[in-house]
Amino acid sequence: MSTGVVTAGRVTHRSGNVDQLAAVSPESQDAAVAALLTVPDIEEAYVLSTCNRVEAYVVGSDHAVGRAALEEFFAGIDDEAIVTTDHDESLRHLLRVAAGLESVILGEDQIIGQVRTAYEDARDADGIGSMLESAVTKAIHVGERARTETEINEGVVSLGSAATRRVAKEIDLEGAFSLVVGAGEMGQLAARSLAAAGVDELVVANRTVAHAEHLIDDITDETDVTATAAPLEALDTVATRADVVVAATGSEEPVLERRHFADGDATGAEPEQVVVDLGQPRDVAPAATALPSVCVFDLDDLESITDETREQRADAAREVEAIIDREFDLLCEQYKRARADEAIAAMYESAERIKEREVDTALSHFDGEVTEDQREVVESMADSLVNQLLAPPTKSLREAAAEDDWSTIHTALQLFNPEFDADDGAFAPPTAVTGANGEAGIGATDDD
Repeated sequence: MSTGVVTAGRVTHRSGNVDQLAAVSPESQDAAVAALLTVPDIEEAYVLSTCNRVEAYVVGSDHAVGRAALEEFFAGIDDEAIVTTDHDESLRHLLRVAAGLESVILGEDQIIGQVRTAYEDARDADGIGSMLESAVTKAIHVGERARTETEINEGVVSLGSAATRRVAKEIDLEGAFSLVVGAGEMGQLAARSLAAAGVDELVVANRTVAHAEHLIDDITDETDVTATAAPLEALDTVATRADVVVAATGSEEPVLERRHFADGDATGAEPEQVVVDLGQPRDVAPAATALPSVCVFDLDDLESITDETREQRADAAREVEAIIDREFDLLCEQYKRARADEAIAAMYESAERIKEREVDTALSHFDGEVTEDQREVVESMADSLVNQLLAPPTKSLREAAAEDDWSTIHTALQLFNPEFDADDGAFAPPTAVTGANGEAGIGATDDD
């Protein structure tokens, strides 16, 4: 078991804006993990990067080491957008993320898949050790329980469906011509949601047309919507005609410029075009928002939809909170048992070395060749002595871990593990380090 502690940092839709999220988003999750592992004394790392959050979890010898690594990771944006937490709060937050309680859409389903993908990426980068293995797999388990045992994901369950609902507040979707830019996970959800809302025609534009065609095939099989796929180059002719545009690509630069939209006067009650930009970084150039005939919403503008969803799912959220409380306690107990087992293993290994040496010494005093039966009798007696002598301290160490009596475990490791160094701070107990509320090292406190 790792003897380090978890420190986490994050920029999310709650603490920062779209541009700040874009500024800290890594090129890839596995590359970000690899970079964190180059920091001295960082033993493990896990990075979760989505359109609404960039979170980094590190295991280090103490929280000062972890905070220093995170400060470098999140360099380049205002500290106010960064939330950092120590061991207990970091673990609890990860469970909440996987359960969907920290999402823009309360209880949305996509996040648990994103947590799994980030776990695989971190493993590929050798960032997952014993500490984060337990933490992330526990988070995935909590996410699964939340969705199977409660109604936390009933109704609007994604930003794609939230975008459709937001557009419907502005224009009548029945008979509308809609355009979705991007055929990734978010684009797929938006396209399916628009088709289900009764739009007359749907175009999915994507850099790789084959991916858009696959999505279109599924939609036409499920609905009566006239749907077609198009390359991004077709935006010059398609975007201007669209009543609704939802953009959700992974492009580093805007894919929709001012020239792509209608340049009318919008004298009627409804705008000529409604655009929802789900991109992070932004898919729609800021200049487009100045057009009077175009109404552009971004991730921040979906808050009213998310508030409605939160009210509808309040009871389910309380049930999920109860699940998290119980599973968090089990995770802490798991860590305690593992650290007690480390001390117990060191004790038995030390005793085994002494036993083998003394058995060899005793057998050397026998006259003549030692028979197998004689050796077995001596070894059996030595094993019995070791087991009887170590049974009481084994029980005491397990009780010490359960009661957070880390000084007893420190003493055991000092006595029996020649490589253990109590002065390096590596075995500091998580609960003793963080206190009840954790500690924010850089940026905002964990009150978002």
